[in-house]
Amino acid sequence: MITLHKLNGVEFILNCDLIETIQENPDTTIRLTTDNLYIVKETAEEVVEASRKYKRSLFEGLLRRD
Repeated sequence: MITLHKLNGVEFILNCDLIETIQENPDTTIRLTTDNLYIVKETAEEVVEASRKYKRSLFEGLLRRD
């Protein structure tokens, strides 16, 4: 789950596993596999990086053996 901001500044949490496409035209528009659309303040790259960070956190420590 990633934290994003709508154009009016309202913060919300998005399940990044449902992202199908991200476009900048010029606002960043996220289309989910559920066909929902979200227009956010963050750039496409920021959304992708937040998704990567979230996914990385899920697997953090699985390969480490203490």
